[in-house]
Amino acid sequence: MVGVERVLGAFGEHLVLTYASLFLSIAVGIPLATLSLKSKRLASFITGFANLVQAIPSFAVVAIVVPLLGIGFTPAVFAIFLRALLPIVKNTYVGLSEVDEAMIDAARGIGLTEWEIIRYVRFPHAYPAMFAGIKFAAVLANSIAILTAIIGSGGLGSLVFEGLASFNTDKILAGSIPAIMMAVFIDISFSYLEKRVTPKGTGGG
Repeated sequence: MVGVERVLGAFGEHLVLTYASLFLSIAVGIPLATLSLKSKRLASFITGFANLVQAIPSFAVVAIVVPLLGIGFTPAVFAIFLRALLPIVKNTYVGLSEVDEAMIDAARGIGLTEWEIIRYVRFPHAYPAMFAGIKFAAVLANSIAILTAIIGSGGLGSLVFEGLASFNTDKILAGSIPAIMMAVFIDISFSYLEKRVTPKGTGGG
């Protein structure tokens, strides 16, 4: 049997690792997607970089950060951040750029600046696509946080890998089941948040 304190401690580490990486991805990804509206060339460069990172296998991304940043919590956050960036950038950019041009022209007609158009017109209509990207990124971060245990990040992954190494089913389940429950919670919580913030009539609520 695996002690409750050990499982709770690993879950706490996993929670911090996942959400720190996710919020960093959101903090970088949404501004990048907004900047991409400035020009198609910039959008192509940003999405191209994000696509390149996404194309690299997760294990390879985790391995690459070791010679650059070493092992431990910080390198793990960086590795997860890189993998979670694409869905946030891509979905946010799609949501912001596919707003009906008639609405954009009407907003300009009443004197709104480009920033005000982004804030009051584009973003409310982009929420459904944006939250879809964030939910996918969150689930991705949760799963890769398991993998980063191999570089000393701790968390539930350490229980999973210890269980696999010793053929200990209890440890495997003690690490896997909370991670599965967390994935379900992520999906439900972000779906609820999306409904709360998305104005009615824009496709999300």
